[in-house]
Amino acid sequence: MNLSKKQAVFENEVLTRFELFNSLFMTLPFYQVKHTGTLLPFFTSHCERGVAEKLDPEAIIESFFGQYEQYVREADRIDLLFRIIQYIERQVVLFDAVEDAAFKKTGRSDEAGLLDSVFTQTENNKELRHKLVSKLRDFSLRLVLTAHPTQFYPGPVLAIITDLTEALKKNDINNIHLLLQQLGKTPFMMKSKPTPVDEAISLAWFLEKVFYPVASAIQSKIDDEFDLPADENRQLVELGFWPGGDRDGNPNVTVESTKRVALLLRTILFRCYYRDFRILKRRITFKGVEKYMDILQERFYENSFNPSETPENEKAVITHNLKEIKRVLTDYHDGLFVELVDDLLRKVKTFGCFFATLDIRQDSSVIRQTHAYIREKYAEKTGIVGDFEQLDETAKQRAFTFKSYDLPYEEDAHPLVADTLSVIRLIKDIQRSGGERAAQRFIISNCRQASDILELMELFLWSGWQTESLCIDFVPLFETVDDLTRAANVMEALYTHPHYKAHLAQRGNKQTIMLGFSDSTKDGGYLMANWSIYKAKVELTAMARQYDVDLVFFDGRGGPPARGGGKTQRFYASMGKEIANDHIQLTIQGQTISSQYGSWDTAYYNIEQLLHAGLTSHIGQKDGDTLSAEKKKLIDDMAHVSHEQFLSLRHNPLFLKYLEKFSPLKFLSQINISSRPVKRNSDKELRLEDLRAISFVTAWSQLKQNIPGFFGVGSALQWAEEQGKWEQVKELYETSGMFKTIVDNCMMSMSKSNFDLTSYIQADETFGDFWLKMRDEYERTKSYVLKLSGSKVLMENYPVERESIAIREKIVLPLLIIQHYAIRQLQTNKLSEKDQEVFSKLVTRTVYGVVNAGRNLA
Repeated sequence: MNLSKKQAVFENEVLTRFELFNSLFMTLPFYQVKHTGTLLPFFTSHCERGVAEKLDPEAIIESFFGQYEQYVREADRIDLLFRIIQYIERQVVLFDAVEDAAFKKTGRSDEAGLLDSVFTQTENNKELRHKLVSKLRDFSLRLVLTAHPTQFYPGPVLAIITDLTEALKKNDINNIHLLLQQLGKTPFMMKSKPTPVDEAISLAWFLEKVFYPVASAIQSKIDDEFDLPADENRQLVELGFWPGGDRDGNPNVTVESTKRVALLLRTILFRCYYRDFRILKRRITFKGVEKYMDILQERFYENSFNPSETPENEKAVITHNLKEIKRVLTDYHDGLFVELVDDLLRKVKTFGCFFATLDIRQDSSVIRQTHAYIREKYAEKTGIVGDFEQLDETAKQRAFTFKSYDLPYEEDAHPLVADTLSVIRLIKDIQRSGGERAAQRFIISNCRQASDILELMELFLWSGWQTESLCIDFVPLFETVDDLTRAANVMEALYTHPHYKAHLAQRGNKQTIMLGFSDSTKDGGYLMANWSIYKAKVELTAMARQYDVDLVFFDGRGGPPARGGGKTQRFYASMGKEIANDHIQLTIQGQTISSQYGSWDTAYYNIEQLLHAGLTSHIGQKDGDTLSAEKKKLIDDMAHVSHEQFLSLRHNPLFLKYLEKFSPLKFLSQINISSRPVKRNSDKELRLEDLRAISFVTAWSQLKQNIPGFFGVGSALQWAEEQGKWEQVKELYETSGMFKTIVDNCMMSMSKSNFDLTSYIQADETFGDFWLKMRDEYERTKSYVLKLSGSKVLMENYPVERESIAIREKIVLPLLIIQHYAIRQLQTNKLSEKDQEVFSKLVTRTVYGVVNAGRNLA
């Protein structure tokens, strides 16, 4: 489908239908909805004119109300602003639903690269087919749902979106009308902050409704294509889970919440199994299966509705009885309904008794604190020297004894120390009831040295674990630009350490390394973050190959390009021969969960894209994917130019002050969307290094400046042109999938920017020059990326996404004007306590709508 035809389909299937159903929304039998809907088009066009004229938010809001005599009283004005927010929130839901309903017609692009195209390649090529089957036996995709603010919609609204999408697919006007009425009356705000268990319940909805059927359907498709048995010991799509396990900087995650989440996941999974089993039971009514059916009925039912606090691992029993039923069907009943048994067998093999692997994550500083507590309390037993902290890194690595003990903590232990030691013991219980895969990974964030990993390993041995049965993968997380630079040296120290080397051999010589994108963007800017991670992958791969280690990269990639998101699958498709790419693991977070994995259609498509990227990277790499030394030097030079530009902005004393004054940064902590604090060390004064990357990126996206997604790129490209290297950059863009994806994702960030919105700041005595510096870099970057891509407008080659972004930006513009107006009112210091509360609420309400509309802004 050519670009203009794609755009026409999108306009017909999405824009026209959105306008149609939006007009239906305006006729709802609620006076306030109808009245607000009538005024909103006038307010929107007034905001557009005001922004074009570079007016400040007060001038825009006050001149609008000046046109209407009935809005003289401040209370009436505020009431209308709140109603506009409520109306736009629902418009966003309607647009999401219309777009999702049309996904099959508009979402699949020519470069989608679905699995069918891979299968077609192998039809008449036995050698390639054999190569692909061999790859499939060792290849896996792990999607990890994270505990970051994952969903700005409460559960009831999510359910309405799902039902509305289905009604729109069928053009069921009566049902659409009823659902729009329900939407009009359903609150969008959560009254209290969710707990980690609440977050787990919210995300488990996606596990149950989407990932459970989709993972099985994709595995089934591949099994059928290559005639592989359903119960063969191989798993293509794996799921990971962070709510309840990720305690890094989140004091609300406790051992109790970890335990409750593990039990919750198990219970929800067994209810999925039980629903499938009931279908099986209605169909398989033949002789010879009764006793197996009875056993399964009892196991599925009890685990679903009477779950034990200390459950057993039922996987072997369930698998045995399903195989026996399959045997009876095959031997005596012509294989009738055997495909239903295969489907359930496949699901049990994939999800076991745990559903998703519960990852545990904690900061290295807490691990060090915990090790010090046990080391000092049991100095005689542990045999660790008293001056351990004063030793250099090499001496520390030699000082560990790795003796197995069962050393309890006492009441004097710091809460974080007690939690760390308790969760190490709890992991054993979770593995006992769900199998090793239920909780097999401990991620150490801010990992700076090999001793961070070795200390954690020793803590396990001091907590009742034995060396020969230590079924845990220790996963270092390298985040900042400096950490990424040192990563290969840290891993070499581990690969050559006798105790760690022995542990790795026990784990099949497979090492998982997590690379965090968000903090490296905050630390070094967009281009340097991308390049630092690429370089680290090359160096880490070389080190792993030198020591014969099977390396797995786990990428911490968020929704927006500024946090490593965007067109993620294209990064994996373009990994050259220098980067280990046998397994794909990445975090799914923010609005990406609902926008890319919120329905069967979108989840199936996006999982297929990632699988296709990994498989095609293996069976047919492009020449340009493995970068030459000359091309690496060019990107490295540009990354350093970009980095210098970003640091000159970041180190400006106005940087954090600007964010605090003009963005809703300080209000993010008041929004009931996450159990996590906005910053680490939440009881201290705000520092940039403590600010969570998600809050950092969200604040810039609310300003419509998206600095972490482009700043410095224009300066880097300008430098290349001035150095006479422009033709080399063009060739790089045309041949390197990795570099092209970096630039294309940068364009996506810029498409969601609008400096006109804040242009009034250029007249500000304090911040005017600072704003101009950012605006000038935006214009410079825009000019150069258009020149590089041969485009007239940003995202010219992605017309559907460009159009979708443009409509969403138009929908939320009034929210942004209201938000900036309310922030400025709060800074006047003339408001009563009651008015301060009202304007603060205006700010927080607009944040919801803007993030929901952006879909991958948070």
